[in-house]
Amino acid sequence: MLIEYQSFISIDNILLLAILVGLEAVLSADNAIALASISQSLENKKLQRQALNIGLLVAFALRMMMIVAATWVINFWQFELLGAIYLLWLVFQFLTSEDDEEGEHHSPKYKSLWQVIPLIALTDLAFSLDSVTTAIAVSQETWLILTGATLGIITLRFLAGLFIRWLKEFRYLETAGYITVGLVGIRLLIRVINPAIVPPEWLMISVISVIFMWGFSQRNTHSSETESYN
Repeated sequence: MLIEYQSFISIDNILLLAILVGLEAVLSADNAIALASISQSLENKKLQRQALNIGLLVAFALRMMMIVAATWVINFWQFELLGAIYLLWLVFQFLTSEDDEEGEHHSPKYKSLWQVIPLIALTDLAFSLDSVTTAIAVSQETWLILTGATLGIITLRFLAGLFIRWLKEFRYLETAGYITVGLVGIRLLIRVINPAIVPPEWLMISVISVIFMWGFSQRNTHSSETESYN
């Protein structure tokens, strides 16, 4: 029994868990900004927090189910196609929205909490199709992937809360976020068409990092709000 326990908490497993959590954190930035933008579509700040909290609880349950059924899910390209179409639809909605006074696009506005919660859960699920595949490539241990995903979604909630504030402070950040959402959607689409030509993870992370640097490059001229959303 002691040997099994020691095997369970071995150094290799701890290192793998750290890698999985790190991957979740790195791959969560574009997901977080998409969720923040969707949440920000509610005018009421209390509703924004509730939408994030409830939406991510639903997303967490969906993630766990997808990880448990991952071996089955990855055999059906239709899931990735649906995820790609959904993410590209989000980008299309953003790009076709009306410009504001400064000529910038913004997400559609919603009045109901229950309109936003399903969007948050589905958006996280679509992003998870990419991150879960990456996690499986790192480890075959289901408990490790589940633990990494749990810590990852906690990180995602924290990042999304920060991005809600930053979206008001930085002029190009929302646009940068939706560009990265589009890139993830295109990557999923390429994986469906021909997995052999899917861009490597390091290239995606590098490109997304450059896009986010541009997103943070200019502050809005109006005073930024400093209220915490976490």
